[in-house]
Parts: sequence; structure tokens; C-alpha cells
Amino acid sequence: MNANAAVSVGIFAVFVVGAVALGLLSLRGRDRTNLAEWSVGGRSLGVVLIFVLMAGETYTSFSYLGAAGWAYNYGMPVFYLVAYLAIGFAVGYVVGPVLWHYAHRNQLHNITDITAHRFGSPLFGGAVAVLTTVFLLPYIQLLITGMGVVISTISYGTIGLETGYVIAFVVTEAFVVASGLRGSAWVSILKDVLVIVTLLVVFVHVPLHYFGGFGELLGRLVAERPQWLALPGHGKESLGVLWFATTGLLNGVVYTIFPTTVAGYLGARNPGVLRRNAIIMPFYQVLLFVPILLGLAAVFVVPGLADSNLAMFELVVDSMPAWLVGLVGVAGALSSIVPMAVFMLVIGTMWGRSVLGAHPRTAPHQKKLSQLVTLLVGLLALLFTFVSPSTLVQLSVLSYQGLAQLLPVVLVSLLWRRMSTAGAASGLAAGVLVVALLVATGNDPWHGINAGLLGLAVNFAVNIAVSLARPADTPADRLAVAEAVPARG
Repeated sequence: MNANAAVSVGIFAVFVVGAVALGLLSLRGRDRTNLAEWSVGGRSLGVVLIFVLMAGETYTSFSYLGAAGWAYNYGMPVFYLVAYLAIGFAVGYVVGPVLWHYAHRNQLHNITDITAHRFGSPLFGGAVAVLTTVFLLPYIQLLITGMGVVISTISYGTIGLETGYVIAFVVTEAFVVASGLRGSAWVSILKDVLVIVTLLVVFVHVPLHYFGGFGELLGRLVAERPQWLALPGHGKESLGVLWFATTGLLNGVVYTIFPTTVAGYLGARNPGVLRRNAIIMPFYQVLLFVPILLGLAAVFVVPGLADSNLAMFELVVDSMPAWLVGLVGVAGALSSIVPMAVFMLVIGTMWGRSVLGAHPRTAPHQKKLSQLVTLLVGLLALLFTFVSPSTLVQLSVLSYQGLAQLLPVVLVSLLWRRMSTAGAASGLAAGVLVVALLVATGNDPWHGINAGLLGLAVNFAVNIAVSLARPADTPADRLAVAEAVPARG
């Protein structure tokens, strides 16, 4: 290992060990047998912890890698990330308190709990848990892959990708199984400080180092790469205005019922925390412009990259001192660890309560089952990363569109009394089938329209038709209509 690699990896190791210790310290004075303490932070997280936790869910290692890579390949279409998050925070201002009230009143822990309680069907809740796992598992693999790429890159190639994958798995499991959601929130504080500091440094350094300033970089973009600055961007005609609008709208609304987002909602001390967080979060997303700008800069500095996801880190490793490369690597790695931990925790809790622990069992027993599943899910994602790296990556194309089909089940059902179990289940199945067929046949987007939105339209149509034919008469205590109007926090 050369001197640069030793410095960079040493800094990385110190901070990662510190992050694990911080996660474990978060449990001091807490009831370690309490399932709610582990899965939703004891429903007691304040504005700061909810902010950093949910920021961790929206700013992952693939915000470093993927945003820069998309900017490098296509240009303007990458701004759909900023668009859908802005929509998601605005919608979440209303949706978050609704779900918080509903779950708090009925002592629920996740979206499968909400489904099982609303429809009075543990079997339906278990089915949703299985389906959600299928769509979330690719995200865990992608985050393992992302952290492996970060570790290998900042070590100047000394540490292989496979070793990076194992490190990602071990570090994440080291604290999430023990510390749960609260530990992830505490580690998010360290992560966000590093993200903000390192991105601001890189944002200033790279344009000055390679171009002499922002004006020169932007001038070259306008003069030499104008196609990167307008939809549909460079090289992919399907990413036009219609795709941008439908994808931004769909992802923005779906973000509010995304399983890990809901985990953040339910961990809040009160609904006022969620509303304040929804107001603050859009400002944090300004940081997304940094990897986007660096991806555009890399078009000139390192043209012809075999892996465009390395666009930002190629500039960092090439132009910055090893100690700063290590800090950027820590920020990128923690941006994998935090969301990966929450994904694993959410899947573990769903199975621990709705599948393996569906029959009456004590909360401590359900917690043990949830922790076991969390470990097994991580191992499964790691195994797929080694054995069949392309399988789950291909499934990830379906992930967001597939999870969009849960919108009627998880949210709309709380507001519509006559939605029946048969209607919700048949609509869900129809929506997932439409999305799967469109993606499998290469028709995503279809004439510019996001496949998930088309699936959701079919989902609603089938759900409404079946529910009107066989309406339910849902008891008032299973609805959230009275809590749809935000109260003062």
C-alpha cells in the first residue's frame, strides 16, 4: 500500500470505527428489549434527529455516484432528482402527520402493520411485506456496491471491490442490529457534517483546479456541450419533458409512503416535528447540485469513462491530497451505511411482525426475529452482489415503480372507507404486473410516460372497480380521515 493509500484508508478506518461506536452509544439509558425503541426510535426523535435521519435516506452514496454519473452521461435529465424530492417534501408535509397519527394511535411500526390493521388482515400485511422486500432488496445491494466502489477508489485501488463489499456489510450490521433506528439517526449527524464540509470543499476546488473558475466551466458547457443543458439531454431521447414530469410527480408522491421514509415519520416525537422537517429538507437538497456539477466537469476532464459512476471520485482522487480523499470517502461511505441500515431494519421489522411474528407474540420475541431477519437480508444482498451482480441491479429498475403500487394500499385506503381487501389486493397485483411487463419489454418509459405511473393508473382503476362491486364497511377506528388536516405541532 503506497503512502497516499495508507493515509486515505487510515482516515477512513478511524471515522468508520467512530461511527459504529456512536451508533452503539445511542442506546445508553434505553430499554434494549423494547421493539418500538429499536424499530422506530421509541417514537421520540426530535427535529434534529429526524432531519439527519431522513436526509440520510435521500442523500446516499449513489447521490455521489449516480447523480454525477447521470450528469456525465445525459446532463439535464438528472435534475429529476431535485424535482421529485421537492415534491416529496411538500406532499410529506401533509402525509407524514396522517401516518404518524394513525400508527401512534394503533401502536404500528411500519407500512405492513398499517396495511394489516386497515384491512383487518394479517395475511395481506404479510403479503405486502414479501412484495416490499423484493423491491427493497436491490437497494441494499446497490448501496453495498456503492460503498465497495468508494472504498476501492479512495484506497487508490489497493482494496478490491469484493473486500469493500464485505466491509460495507460488516460495518452496517455492526450497529444496526444492536442500535436500530436511533443509532442510524446518531450516525447521520456525523455523516451530514462530513457531507456538507467535504462537498463544499470539492465544489470550490474542482472548478478552480481544472478550469480556473465556475464561469470558465459553465462557459465551456454552453459552447461545447449545449445538449447536456436541455431535455432530453445527451444520447437518450426518451428522457424528455414528459418523462421528466411523470417521473418527478410519481417519485415525489411515492417518496412519502416509501417504507424507509415511513420509518422516519413514525420515529418522530410528534407530527409538528415532521412538518418542520418538511420545510427544512428542501434546503439540504441544494447539495445535490455539487455532484451534478462535478459530473458535468468530468465530461471535459476524463472523457470516455468506462464507469460513469466514478466521474466525481476520479476528479477527487486525481486532484486532492490523500487526507481529503479519505474524508470524502468517509462521507460517501456513511452515505451508504445509514440508508442501508434503515433498509435492513425496515425489512427486518416487517418480517418480524407481519410474517414470522404474525401470530400473537411478545414484543421482545418479535424484536429478536426482526434482528435475525435484518442480518439474513444483509447476507442475502451480499451473496447476490458476489454471485449474480446483475440480477438485483436489473430488478432495481422495477423497485421504485413497484413500490409506487403500494400508494392506494398504504395511504388512500386510510381515507376511503369502502376500499375492500379484494379491491386493494387486485389493484396492487394489476399495477405490479403492468410495470413488470412494460419494463421487461423495454417500454419504460412508454411514449415518454413513466411505467410506474401507468401501472398506478391501472392499479387505481382495478381497485375502484372491485371495491365498488364489493365495497367494505371499514370501522371508523381503522381510518385516518379525522387526522388528515394537520394540527398545530
